[in-house]
Amino acid sequence: MLGIRSQIKVSLGYFLLAALLGVLLRMFVVVPIPVNYRFIVHTHSHIALLGWVYVALTTLLYYLYLHGAGLKSRYGKIFWFTQLCLLGMLLSFPFQGYALFSIIFSSMFLVASYWFTAFFIKNVPQRTKDSLAYRCIRIALLFMVSSSIGPWALGGIMTVLGPESIWYRLAIYFYLHFQYNGWMVMALAGLLFYLLQEVGIVVSDKRSRFFFRCTGLGIVLSFFLSTLWTAPGPVFYIMGGLGALLQLLGFGLLFRVCFKNRQLLKSRLSPTQYSSLKLVSVLLIVKMLLQLLTALPYFASLSTTILDFTIGYLHWTFLGVVSLGLFFFLDYYKMIKLSKTGLRVYFTGFVITELLIFYRGTAAWLGWGLIEGYSDVLAVGSLLIPISLMVILWTSKGQETKSSC
Repeated sequence: MLGIRSQIKVSLGYFLLAALLGVLLRMFVVVPIPVNYRFIVHTHSHIALLGWVYVALTTLLYYLYLHGAGLKSRYGKIFWFTQLCLLGMLLSFPFQGYALFSIIFSSMFLVASYWFTAFFIKNVPQRTKDSLAYRCIRIALLFMVSSSIGPWALGGIMTVLGPESIWYRLAIYFYLHFQYNGWMVMALAGLLFYLLQEVGIVVSDKRSRFFFRCTGLGIVLSFFLSTLWTAPGPVFYIMGGLGALLQLLGFGLLFRVCFKNRQLLKSRLSPTQYSSLKLVSVLLIVKMLLQLLTALPYFASLSTTILDFTIGYLHWTFLGVVSLGLFFFLDYYKMIKLSKTGLRVYFTGFVITELLIFYRGTAAWLGWGLIEGYSDVLAVGSLLIPISLMVILWTSKGQETKSSC
């Protein structure tokens, strides 16, 4: 069985591969490339979400809660089964897109995620099950499992209604919403609660109940923002907007706790870690404000008719909030070495690509022309992401975790 740090390097390897595929996608409009664009898009998204984020998060959860509990062999079976699924997707999606083998391996991955969830919840020590961190992580895992309703429904929808049905897109949006907002963001919140407990910051029962009620209900209701492209009745806009507002209120309380204890956090974190935590907080606030904005009919229509706004938002969440959040926790627990150089190169690539994506969306919205060499600059900016990951992998050689791995 691979050690914890080696598992994290595997997840970073998937991220590097997904980032290189992202560069390849940017190069399509610059030079002719003899591969199927849509197939590469499918590969890029699956390896990024499932190879990088899922593997990194589940490894962190195992390390914090189950490492040293004599479960290494059982966990190893889950880990290697997951890798089989990921390699299967990696070897099938680029050549056939959504077809027999890629669907088989994607379905197997869902089973792997159920296996890990059941394994984790069953074996977490009883003494930790009342903690805010575990409660938050358990909710995140349940959201992850619930998100799989979307992929399972696709087969029946395609057979009965066809891929042009609105239910086809709704099933995909259901999966993405509960992956991004339910699983990833809530898991990161759970890890933050774990860290706060470690450094001695206490969150009262009253505040914790407020957080869970607001964020849990908010995540469920904000899914209706993903349905507004169907032009539903006003009640859907109200429920979606209420969900976005509740998430903002819930995380606002968590931000307030961190702000009130900023001196303690600053003393326990390295300067790079403290800067990373502040950066992720700002990015998450902007993400939730953008989400709230799309509850307004005009902006709901805008976000669904201009693809670059949707892509920019998803990348803001994935490359900004989720990936930088993971970097923070992996560096804090000494599973990687997040050097200033690696972080700066990564953030520069993130800012350049986000500015250019939103600029192209704005240009389409307002009728502007694109700057000369736009595609070349976007491709070069995208290249900074894999370069930064190579730097992080290189500087993390020999890194020790907070306890033996």
